[in-house]
Amino acid sequence: MENLRSKFETLEVDPSGEQAVDIKEPSLSSSAQAAQDYVTSSQSTERPTFVVRTDNVTSTVTREQDKKYLLVNALKRRYRTQYDAIQPIPYIKERLYCVDKVFVEGGTEFCSSRGTAVKGEWVRVNSYRDIFTDSRIKSTRRIIEAEAGYGKSTVTLQLAYDWCNGVESSPLKDVEILILLRLRQLGNIKSIYKAIKLFLVADEPQIKSSDIKNIIESCSSVEVLLDGYDEYPDKDKGTGSDVDRIIKNALFEDFGVSLTTRYRPQYYDIYNTKLVRLVGFDEKARDQYIRKAIAGGNEEIVKEIKRALKANPILDDLCQVPIFFVMFAHMTHEKEYFQTFKSVTEFFRYMIQCFHDHMRNKSLDKNTKKHMSEYEIEHTELSKVAFEGLSNENQQLAWGKEKLAKRLGEGFYDHYILVGILVEEEVAGVTNDMTPAKYIQTKTETRFYHKLFCEYFASFALVVKIAALEMQLR
Repeated sequence: MENLRSKFETLEVDPSGEQAVDIKEPSLSSSAQAAQDYVTSSQSTERPTFVVRTDNVTSTVTREQDKKYLLVNALKRRYRTQYDAIQPIPYIKERLYCVDKVFVEGGTEFCSSRGTAVKGEWVRVNSYRDIFTDSRIKSTRRIIEAEAGYGKSTVTLQLAYDWCNGVESSPLKDVEILILLRLRQLGNIKSIYKAIKLFLVADEPQIKSSDIKNIIESCSSVEVLLDGYDEYPDKDKGTGSDVDRIIKNALFEDFGVSLTTRYRPQYYDIYNTKLVRLVGFDEKARDQYIRKAIAGGNEEIVKEIKRALKANPILDDLCQVPIFFVMFAHMTHEKEYFQTFKSVTEFFRYMIQCFHDHMRNKSLDKNTKKHMSEYEIEHTELSKVAFEGLSNENQQLAWGKEKLAKRLGEGFYDHYILVGILVEEEVAGVTNDMTPAKYIQTKTETRFYHKLFCEYFASFALVVKIAALEMQLR
């Protein structure tokens, strides 16, 4: 009897349907509660007045509810680790922000005609939330376009935060399941369910790929966010993967799907897909960011950053790009002085220098690794890697950790990882889609902190190639 009681007490069921971010001690399902009542009554001196009969249908439903509860909570745990780790300045790794503390809305527009912007007109909406609620954009398929640094990934993390925390104003507050996948991690993975298992709920041993499929198919409301199609290793290859099928509206037809990208896929459901684009920060958004993420009510800080921006009119257009404005604002606040820039290139060079300066200052502490200043100046091989990656027919934006470290040199590689210009990420090491999810191994790939950094370093190699070509033509 004690064993039976123990098994019932460890069941994780959420009979109320509420899905909290933190896993709390769950209540027992109705069938489990009845069984526990029977155990308790059989231990008393009175004769029990009922007998529990196993109902296969009820038992199956209960198990499905239990697994849905586990899946939802595993997803929320995973999303929390992502949206709680925003780094406005990548080289200050110890300073992390929750996305809701730094997220500021930039401009959002939609195309008034479906599938193409040639004949359509771009219309401004008030909020990113209108993407899901405005009747003019109502659709199960959306492509959210923007150039690098305009906040596509940040929007998806804010949506995940809204869903996890049941934000009342969120269009996703009543969605049963939210799936947010970074497509750069999904190379060679054909099954969306394996991808979910591997990258979102790997820490939940009771949930298998087949369970995920069954749960999703049983839900009436699911929202899917596919982030970064332009970084997807299998983009436009026609592999027949679930990602391809979703984009073409051949899978999850009744669920909402939003795809973020720098450019549109070669093949997608033109007639049922709405186009949305992010257009960056205006002056109002910049002011809001300073006040929300940096100043904390201190008007002097607001004035200080605005003075620095005013002293750099060359950066006015550049600071419409959220990632640049965010870095400029934080670096201006961190520095005791601010610099006047004559060109965008000069600003970018200054920004890279700030990365190295931060590591140089940290290396002054006792028992720390010596700062290698020569790595700041001599980065020829890294520039070649960046140029080759961008020049490929299918752009290569990530490299195997071991191969890249060997090519750059271990010391150089470690330096750029510590500085924050290069970052490591786990991806699937899959070559055979028949491999069960539990046997799929991950591998570490390395990429630039942002694609803009890759383009910056590639420009050095481009200059060398142009100079060599000019010499040949003389």
